[in-house]
Amino acid sequence: MQLSAQALPHLDDTVQVPNYDRDDITVGTVHFGVGGFHRAHQAMYVDRLLRRGQARDWGICGVGVLPGDRRMKDVLDAQDGLYTLALRHADGTWDVSVIGSIVDYLLAPDDPEAVIEKIAAETTRIVSLTITEGGYNFTHDTGEFDAENPDVVHDLTDGAVPRTTFGLVVEALSRRRARGLPSPTVMSCDNIQGNGDVARRMFLAYAELKDPDLAEWMRAETSFPNSMVDRITPVTTPQVTDALSSRFGVDDRWPVAAEPFTSWVLEDAFPLGRPAFEDVGVQVVDDVEPYELMKLRLLNASHQGLCYFGYLSGYRLVHDVAQDPLFADFLLAYMDDEATPTLAPVPGVDLDEYKRTLIERFSNPEIRDTVARLCAESSDRIPKWLLPVIRENLIADRPVRLSAAIVASWARYAEGVDEDGDTINVVDQLKDSLVPIARSQRENRTAFIENRSVFGDLADNPRFVTAYLWALDSLHAAGARKTLEALREKVQS
Repeated sequence: MQLSAQALPHLDDTVQVPNYDRDDITVGTVHFGVGGFHRAHQAMYVDRLLRRGQARDWGICGVGVLPGDRRMKDVLDAQDGLYTLALRHADGTWDVSVIGSIVDYLLAPDDPEAVIEKIAAETTRIVSLTITEGGYNFTHDTGEFDAENPDVVHDLTDGAVPRTTFGLVVEALSRRRARGLPSPTVMSCDNIQGNGDVARRMFLAYAELKDPDLAEWMRAETSFPNSMVDRITPVTTPQVTDALSSRFGVDDRWPVAAEPFTSWVLEDAFPLGRPAFEDVGVQVVDDVEPYELMKLRLLNASHQGLCYFGYLSGYRLVHDVAQDPLFADFLLAYMDDEATPTLAPVPGVDLDEYKRTLIERFSNPEIRDTVARLCAESSDRIPKWLLPVIRENLIADRPVRLSAAIVASWARYAEGVDEDGDTINVVDQLKDSLVPIARSQRENRTAFIENRSVFGDLADNPRFVTAYLWALDSLHAAGARKTLEALREKVQS
């Protein structure tokens, strides 16, 4: 049955459907970037509240800014804003729900004025974002706002109709200020450390260029809370769409599949109020940083520990790597011996249980996440997720053997040829420089880590270099699996 509001009463009993009248829901949140993650995460949490009879004035209006967002508008319009969320358990069972919290969707290229007025409306109290790291428009080298972006240049022109998220939001805030209305909270839900701080810097940088007086008002009035978000949400495949139709009788043109685990830690900084997210499992806290570092150094860095060794060993799916005891032992040893000592206490979290759960999540065969996805954009990920662990442990005179081996596995992977001599498609914004450097390390063994734009001064630290070169030499001579076996013996001894 084609998903729509009319179809809800006729869906299979195994499919959970909204138990609330969606016609009574008003928009309180305008969200930029309605993709898979938003629909598996924030929109799901709001839906949970609505099912409890709460948050009726916190419905979501999605906004698409890019031309590619037209497909999402077409799908949601055809399905009355509804979509299906399938939570895939490791034993093959699925929990299937129809989510109804997105009650409107606007495509900015078609009607930018409607988007601006929706944000400017007094009922809108949160503007939320999942626009990916690239959407924040900071330069890779300096981290500063890129004022030379052609779309930004366009939006800064007097009288221009905004094209960018920055232009649309800042114009709406300008109208609210002129009308005597307070600023909505701008809530980033992107997987960026200090995402609220980043959003604040980028939006204020744009506003300063557009209207310095408005920027000053925003500094005083606009809140940008930080958050930590977590749920593995792979790209929807035709197999997911087909399974929902054949197993559950739901014909959804763009469903979402995700792991059962979900987490959201949110800084409580909402001057105009917020949904009672804590009632549906969100941790609302004063300081997000301990939770961020936990995720970055345990989950994200462990993904790096898994992916290069895994790919070089012939694995192509994440769950196959994590189900291999050799790899699971390596990841747990890294987390226990090198990552955990760098973490401050994390209120309300049992770190041993969290680490065990990570291995279970990685091992879920239903998710079918790819190793290649985790290997992508390493030059952006390793410096943020793993190198801080190495630096802190070097300062504290703690072990770095396993972290250094992960760096070496990236260096070996970046050569662009696997252990069978087949080409590796290295996906990285620095590919053109990284691959030639990696290929030169057979002669100059420290060439890769001498790239100071990525590694800083780590190549000057003898203890790190010794651990790194041992692993790199082993990878070249014996291969990835034998290297992990040798590391396990070293750790156990």
